[in-house]
Amino acid sequence: MADPKTNIAAKPDGRVESAKDAQENVAKNEGVKEGQRYDEMREQMLRLAAEFDNYKKRTKKEIEEAEMTGKALLVRDMLPIIDEFEIAMLAVAKSDDKDMARGVEMLYLNLMDALRRSGLGEVKCDGIFDPFRHEIVMVQDSDKKDGTILGVVKKGYEFRGRMLRPASVIVAKPAGKNGGNRDESDADEKTKGEK
Repeated sequence: MADPKTNIAAKPDGRVESAKDAQENVAKNEGVKEGQRYDEMREQMLRLAAEFDNYKKRTKKEIEEAEMTGKALLVRDMLPIIDEFEIAMLAVAKSDDKDMARGVEMLYLNLMDALRRSGLGEVKCDGIFDPFRHEIVMVQDSDKKDGTILGVVKKGYEFRGRMLRPASVIVAKPAGKNGGNRDESDADEKTKGEK
């Protein structure tokens, strides 16, 4: 406690401190506390700025993903129209009206160019059957390697790496090998039953 007449305070260790020294110490302590509060506030603001930056990046990515999903759904819904265009091109190619055939072909090519620029691509159907990209609709005896794609019944499409529709294909099986053809397996069962 400070003596009111002399403005002198006694410290716990017995040393004497004047009121002026005590005020300076209090001011220093408050300055240290203010400095700590400043550092804490600065740290908090930096954390908030980093969190906000991460939020902006995450939101941007989510918006881009939603936009791509929307485009992919639209293009997938257009696949039957593309199929019908291809059928129409085959039909008008057989007609005598070459101008109409050329007009339908130009419309198809313009549509496909626009879709390709957006990210549409055909599934490759050369080589061996890939269950992630192809769908078997028929198996034929062939002298080619088992699983080789012999023909395409319906084109498959992908959009920026996302599968929209697998290609429907005809694949080879070695001649004489039972490839799961129902008619052949039924005939084999009947033959076994007759023995």
